[in-house]
Amino acid sequence: MNRNEALELLSQHLPNKNLIKHSIAVEAGMRKMAEFIGEKDVERWAMSGLLHDLDYEETKDDFPKHGLVTGEILRKEGFDDKEILDAIVMHSGNIPATTDMGKALYAVDPTTGFITACVLMSPTKNIHFLDMGFMMKRFKEKRFAAGANREQIASATENFPLSLEDFITIVLEGMKESSEELGLGKL
Repeated sequence: MNRNEALELLSQHLPNKNLIKHSIAVEAGMRKMAEFIGEKDVERWAMSGLLHDLDYEETKDDFPKHGLVTGEILRKEGFDDKEILDAIVMHSGNIPATTDMGKALYAVDPTTGFITACVLMSPTKNIHFLDMGFMMKRFKEKRFAAGANREQIASATENFPLSLEDFITIVLEGMKESSEELGLGKL
């Protein structure tokens, strides 16, 4: 499956454009994480991010099925990359993340939501001018971007040789590369 086919599939299953933008943000963050840890096929990692919430509309009220339904949909489409399918199930937290891809997806997913909230609350509303100090201050505020699970984000520091600031910077840099597609500003 190529990126255009994946985007078409997303548009069929996710009527909410913001969920598609979120998927694109996670794709960008996963690409950067793959580059950081030296993965050879960064586009496979990116694809896991792009497809990770494909079943969100179908499973939002039955969260234990989140990720599993995506696997069913993708298998019907002839997609059989086991590592990606496993990482998608792992990102939901319904089973422990045991692979680097799964661990990264688990942490990148809420980080993109946190970064997006920071952009929208920043004075410039532009991802290219987002300040790490501003983000770290907001990270400590439990009510700010409350849906972005801080423990899940911080899990990256347990699974990869990174500080929290370094991890957020990696995801931020990925999102900057897709900023126009995400509607988060131009450089």
